[in-house]
Amino acid sequence: MSDQAIRQSHANYLATPYEDAAIGNEIAGLTFGHPSRTRWVIAFGISALMASWLVIALGWLFYWGIGVWGNNIPVGWALDITNYDWWMGNACGALIISGLLLLLRQHWRGALNRVAESVALLSAAAAGIYPIVHLGRPWFFYWNLPYPNSLLLWPQFRSPLVWDAFDIISFLVVALLFWYVGMIPDLATLRDRPAGVLKRRIYGVAALGWRGSARHWSRWNRTYRTLAVFGVIQAICTQCGAAVMYAGTVEPGWHDTLLPAFFIVNAVLSGLGLIAVVVSIVRYLYPVESLITREHLDVIGRLILAAGLLSTYCYLVDFFFTALGGDSYDRSVMMRRFTGLYAGSFWLIVGAALLPVHLLWFRAVRCSALMLFLLGILMMAGMWGDHFMTLVTTQHRDFLPSSQAFYTTSFWAVTTWLGTIGLFSSLMLLVLRYVPVVSIIETRLLAHQQKAEQNV
Repeated sequence: MSDQAIRQSHANYLATPYEDAAIGNEIAGLTFGHPSRTRWVIAFGISALMASWLVIALGWLFYWGIGVWGNNIPVGWALDITNYDWWMGNACGALIISGLLLLLRQHWRGALNRVAESVALLSAAAAGIYPIVHLGRPWFFYWNLPYPNSLLLWPQFRSPLVWDAFDIISFLVVALLFWYVGMIPDLATLRDRPAGVLKRRIYGVAALGWRGSARHWSRWNRTYRTLAVFGVIQAICTQCGAAVMYAGTVEPGWHDTLLPAFFIVNAVLSGLGLIAVVVSIVRYLYPVESLITREHLDVIGRLILAAGLLSTYCYLVDFFFTALGGDSYDRSVMMRRFTGLYAGSFWLIVGAALLPVHLLWFRAVRCSALMLFLLGILMMAGMWGDHFMTLVTTQHRDFLPSSQAFYTTSFWAVTTWLGTIGLFSSLMLLVLRYVPVVSIIETRLLAHQQKAEQNV
């Protein structure tokens, strides 16, 4: 590729040439001016209504117990753990993408990193509800934590309940720090804008006294990149830990060394799908087409395509070695996934994720916000089907015919899941309302690079 073509490809990430002040004014104007107020209010009202379903569903759950979810023996981990794994997959995938783009110095990421980091943080917050409420006695959730107590007892560190507690807490801490530290220079920009006294004070406190000195920039860069490393490691360890928890058993369909790689690839695919959905909604709610351009949509589409192809490869490898292996129970699980009572979850994976992802070979599809929105929803639906298939098809029929049972979900399990979607959507809309939608400082850096390339 010629130097001119390279400069042109870099320039497309900003639709128009910007000065530093213009970038700050435009992005800060989205926060203070609040354009598209009506659309935002309607979206927030729908999300808040769905979040209220979560309150009602949890109230019913606390009164009657987890039996209202339809869980039974042997399917003790059903829609609750399915949804937990799905939300954590979204969170880990988004954090891996944002962290790797920062470490690889992809300066165009400024249009996407705020969305990706918010997706990681808020998805983990939605996931964190399930390890608490599925305990049976959720008011004793703190018993999973190693704190000094009158009984002089420690938690059982071999229990998955304790692992979940440490996973969620550590992930939330890393994701929150990564999200917040990356936003400090932008908060200082909002602090210095003409706004009300209360807003200036709030943003001033949040900016931690940022003045943009050379020392501040040096420390900020080191801290931000260090947190990116921790974030990527944390996300990979979280997914591997969940996979090993299954693979470490002898249950057919779980006892597989491929499972950790499976979880990581599918988490990235699901996280990219959610990022695509949120970015498309941001472009609909706010006039940011000159900041989040068609080139950014094209990159998201390419990443989803790559993750989808890797996921397809993992499925093919799994089926190949299961078919060639000598374990009749594993082959039985594979056949039940194709034709059994819960075969719909497998064909949901194929029909919603593995086949539609090939539409992204076409640039016109990748550059369409509407198509990315629809494909993002399909990717997430397919990965939800993967978690359901992995959990339920193994549990409801294992080695002993006497322990086999049929699982049927319930209205309250579905309502709880929809409520967590409403909670995530409400929190995301609040984030988009009160913090810069696009990274101001990284957009300025991209504009400087674009100018330098044009002057070469």
